[in-house]
Amino acid sequence: MELYRPVGLKELELIAEADFKAFPPRLPEQPIFYPVLNFEYAEQIARDWNTKSNSFAGFVTKFEVEDDYVKQFEVHIVGSRIHQELWIPAEELAEFNLHIIGKISIESAYYGDNFYGDIDPETNLPNGLGIRG
Repeated sequence: MELYRPVGLKELELIAEADFKAFPPRLPEQPIFYPVLNFEYAEQIARDWNTKSNSFAGFVTKFEVEDDYVKQFEVHIVGSRIHQELWIPAEELAEFNLHIIGKISIESAYYGDNFYGDIDPETNLPNGLGIRG
């Protein structure tokens, strides 16, 4: 199954540190990991929410998870029809990561008005993170 995950700059840095093969553990106040089922929903979060908080940057990542494994998680619709996501308990994220096929890719990047930092014009990604497009 192809999934998407909108992330901020810090989460993207942690994904890069894991060689784009895993998502970082959730914080104590984050009991659920929420991958989404379509680009449009992930883009909406990255562009409209992530660019207004913390690092003022949002990114859409895409990855594939083994069908047999991921079918155990129910699809939740949390708004309109495009707002489809899976709810992975935080304590199951390490196991979830083992079922990712290949690498996590960066599909798009968005920057808010308050973002500061250098952006590589070729990749549209922040410089100095060891991230390649």
